[in-house]
Order: sequence, then structure tokens, then C-alpha cells
Amino acid sequence: MRMPWRRRPAEISIPSPVPGLAAPGITDPDAVETGVIHLQGVECSYPGSDEPAIHDFDLLVRPGEFVSILGRSGAGKTTALRVVAGFEQVSAGYVRIGGQLVGSSFVHVPPDQRRIGLVFQDYALFPHLSVAKNVEFGLKDLPAGERAARIAPVLAMVGMSGYESRYVHELSGGQQQRVAIARALAPDPVALLLDEPFSNLDRQLRAELRRDIKKIVQETGATTLLVTHDREEALATSDRIAVMGDRVIDQIGTPEEVYQNPVSASVARLIGPCELIPGVYRGGVVVTEAGVFPTRTTTEETISDGQQVLALMRASELEIEPAGDEEQRTATVELREFEGEFSEYSIRLDSGTLLRVRRRAANGLEVGSRVRVQTRGESKVIVFAVYV
Repeated sequence: MRMPWRRRPAEISIPSPVPGLAAPGITDPDAVETGVIHLQGVECSYPGSDEPAIHDFDLLVRPGEFVSILGRSGAGKTTALRVVAGFEQVSAGYVRIGGQLVGSSFVHVPPDQRRIGLVFQDYALFPHLSVAKNVEFGLKDLPAGERAARIAPVLAMVGMSGYESRYVHELSGGQQQRVAIARALAPDPVALLLDEPFSNLDRQLRAELRRDIKKIVQETGATTLLVTHDREEALATSDRIAVMGDRVIDQIGTPEEVYQNPVSASVARLIGPCELIPGVYRGGVVVTEAGVFPTRTTTEETISDGQQVLALMRASELEIEPAGDEEQRTATVELREFEGEFSEYSIRLDSGTLLRVRRRAANGLEVGSRVRVQTRGESKVIVFAVYV
């Protein structure tokens, strides 16, 4: 449900912070290629730090797109969000919102002039104000009649109709976050920024709310940037995922692209549960202590015969079968967890490395069994070169 006051993507722009100054490299600020959010070569440092929090950071978010920045704590993802919002100044590079330059080494547009909607993990609602007044707070520059006209539709959109007179302490955590989203969307922002919005909620409520937020974003056409350390959230909600390594984006693509073709071992660890075990590449297969597996690579890098590699092992791509007495590369079933349609096995290699494998629940193997590991169907193991 697009709110009647929301503008089309082509109409999204904000005033240039410096009269007559266009963003470098942009001849047409309304061109889709510039995106709604565009960071180019950005560097941002904190006082007293020897290294920048983000460095040579590039990101383009197109109109109506939902992009997640996924990374471990300390990688710089929150800094990137704060740079977009205007809470941090950049020392190099360019930050553009709606096609206009809002941040660089010589320009800094303050947060309240960027027309950005913000949703924080701690909700940041005013406890002394009702739900309606919290939503209205972001509309203070509008005439009273227009402010009142926006409250009911935006609360209906987030499933909070009938709560207008309630106060924050009367709401659950999920309801508070819905009000925070309504408040962020009511002013018709150029983009919506979500900073770990589900982290304070229990698992079931997180899943429910992220589905609802995805639906709200799709219906309103809001350009959205989510920062999270939870790969499940990123995979479930995003049109594209930007996986952060150390201060930079290591890979960006659709959830399917990034999951199925991680460009590095570090990206593979961040995007899904896995183990990486050492092996040797030999003529299209990798020889490991767990077995010999057909391989594939996810970059243009050439792996030489005899080169040391790391082999990516995922529970959903492996299979185990009882091992014969004569087989050398075997493992021991250490744990079996029944999950309903399937069972997840923890198997211990002789070196002590633990792998996880999923099998149909009907095909059970006893704890203590010796097994051999193989790929499921025609799956190939992804390998990453190791340089010493």
C-alpha cells in the first residue's frame, strides 16, 4: 500500500548542499545509475584510532531496493550506516543521497537535512508520548491537518491501528518496533535505514517482524538499507547482500549469488554455517582427510595442481554412508539431532575436526558408527586457494 503522499523514485531528490555544486561524476542526478544511496571511495575515521573504521568503501542502493550490510562486530557496517545518516563525517570519498552530494572531505549535510528515516535496535521512542504523538514527532514541519492525516494510514500499514492513544510501556517489543518503523516512514524519507532492528526480539518475533517489514518495504517502494550481523535476516529480507570483511565490502550480490558462490573463505563463513578443512587440489578434485571430492571455484583465480586449498563443507551438501573396514578416510558419528523431516549429524574426523551433515530422518545412523563422507548428488565442493 503506497501512502498517498509518497513520491515516485524519479521524484526523489534533496536540495544540493552547495548551490551550483553537483556530485562529482554525475551529469544527470536523476539517473537510476546514481542510486538513492551512493557511497564511492568513502573513508571514515574515529578520533584516537590508528586505522579508519571504513576505507575505500563503495555501495550503490537503487530506488526501491532492499540492501543488507552483513558483517561481524567491528567490521565497520554500523559506521557505514552512520555515514549515510550523516552522524559521521567522511575524510575521503563521496556520499550521495537522491543524486546529490551530502558528504565528502569538503561537504557535510547534517542528518536532519538528509530526509533519511532511521529505525534503531532500541526503538528510540519517546516514553512520555502516545503512539500517535511518536509518529507525529517526525512531521513537525508539516501543517497540523496534514500531520493528522498521515498518522492513521501509516499505523495501519504497520499493523498498529487502534493503538494511537497507547503509551510505549503498554506495548510489546515487537509493537514498539512497528511504531518506530511507522514514525520513520511517515515523513516520506528518501531512504529507510535499519540498524539491527530485530536484535532485541526473541527468535519467533524476529522472524514474524522481518517478514512484515519486507512486505511493508515492498508495498511502499521504500529504498532500504539494513545493517545486521544475522545472516538469516540478511538472506530472508534482502534484494542484495553486501558482505563486509575488514572495513570494506568483500562481495555484493543477491542472497542466492552470495550463498552459492562466495568469493572467499571469510565470506563463506559469514553467509552460512560451514566448516573449512584443508586439502590439496589435484586435477579437478580435492583430497582431504574427510575424503576426495569433485571441486569448483567461485572466482577467476586459477588453482594449480598440488596447491593447498580450503574445502567448503556445508551440512546440506554432504552425505554420509556406513564405512567399510577397508576404507581409509572415515569419521565417527558423535551426535545425532532429530529435526523432524531430517536429522543433523555431528561427525568427528580422526584429526578432531567436526563436520555437520543433514540426512533424511528415516535413514538413521547410530552414534559411534564409522562413516564415509561424500557430496550429495552432483554437488561439487567449493575450494579456496591458500597462499603461504
